[in-house]
Amino acid sequence: MIYLDNAASTQIHEDVLDSMLPYLKEQYGNPSSIHRYGRLARKAIEKARKQIALLINADPSEILITSGGTESNNTVLSGIAMNNTSNKIITSLIEHDAILEPCKKLTQNGMVVDYLPVNHFGKIDPLELKNHLSDDTCLVSIMFGNNEVGTVQQISEIAKICNKQKIPFHTDAVQAVGKIPINVKKLGIDLLSISSHKLHGPKGIGALYIKNGTDIDPMILGGGQEFGLRSGTENVANIVGFGKACEIAKNNLDQNISYVKKLRDILIEKILHEIPEVTLNGDPQSRLPNNAHFTFLGVNGEDLIIKLDEYGIAASTGSACSVNTQRASHVLQAMGFSHEQITGSLRLTMGIFNNEKEIEQTVDSLKIIVEELRSFSPFKEKYSFTSRI
Repeated sequence: MIYLDNAASTQIHEDVLDSMLPYLKEQYGNPSSIHRYGRLARKAIEKARKQIALLINADPSEILITSGGTESNNTVLSGIAMNNTSNKIITSLIEHDAILEPCKKLTQNGMVVDYLPVNHFGKIDPLELKNHLSDDTCLVSIMFGNNEVGTVQQISEIAKICNKQKIPFHTDAVQAVGKIPINVKKLGIDLLSISSHKLHGPKGIGALYIKNGTDIDPMILGGGQEFGLRSGTENVANIVGFGKACEIAKNNLDQNISYVKKLRDILIEKILHEIPEVTLNGDPQSRLPNNAHFTFLGVNGEDLIIKLDEYGIAASTGSACSVNTQRASHVLQAMGFSHEQITGSLRLTMGIFNNEKEIEQTVDSLKIIVEELRSFSPFKEKYSFTSRI
């Protein structure tokens, strides 16, 4: 199999797995216990917390361990809303469902949510954000890099606007952390969500960066673990693996960016030049280094994925987290895409374990598959499907 769905999840790094095994076998103590087993578990957690913090230039005391990006996002939205007399949240139309669904719930409890539009590249206008800010705004949440089309927002500029108005700024950076350099202090970010399994760590673990001095209410009450913000016995093995994944990502960041971006650019160039009636979606420059999102006119994206799977290639149309909802991409709708353009979408996301031969094989397979699917397309009279080169 050729795995090109790294935005959905990544292969666990072998060194990450090795780091976890002792805490699944010999070191199984509860980190709240004061005996040696407990102390060793606690020490492992605090080491991991430092590794996570170093990846984004945070202090370890600012890292809240969670079960992943969804919990981190929910913690921000509910924790800020419950701790504030202001009643307005500003977000965008292209956020992940882990932001949009909690926002819907909050509106049922009297919260006002403003959804910023995006342009055809999937970018918000910082001036639009500035115009939406008011004394009632308690939080701004704008994703760092989009999980479908890969567009990276102007985070520094957005944060500067929020900082000036002293409004907490949160970014869902699940797709960006470990793939591009992120310095929360330099960028002026107050809250940031991370997910381990997007950067070659285990599933079911993540983190929320909370800038020191930011007030947030806990969602889970109990024994007071995680600074009293998330009670419950910690998943030591997964936390250790998450920390190791962050350490590996930090140590190899520049090298990985260069390698994955090269693969992505080869893929984009070959597809656009060798297959007719294809467009690249998202910002062509300001995008995640591993993301390539296309529209193949006259082709159904789901049929494309099924055929690719038959050829041994794993891909997706968009967010794996919302595939069961069977609805059109809200991201592409917000970008102004037609039904036909949305239907023909395909997301290919590379990782450090891919290689150039796989990219070439994928393009060769796509050429065959797209030609076959278009031969049955109801749009074959509308488009010539001949090369534009």
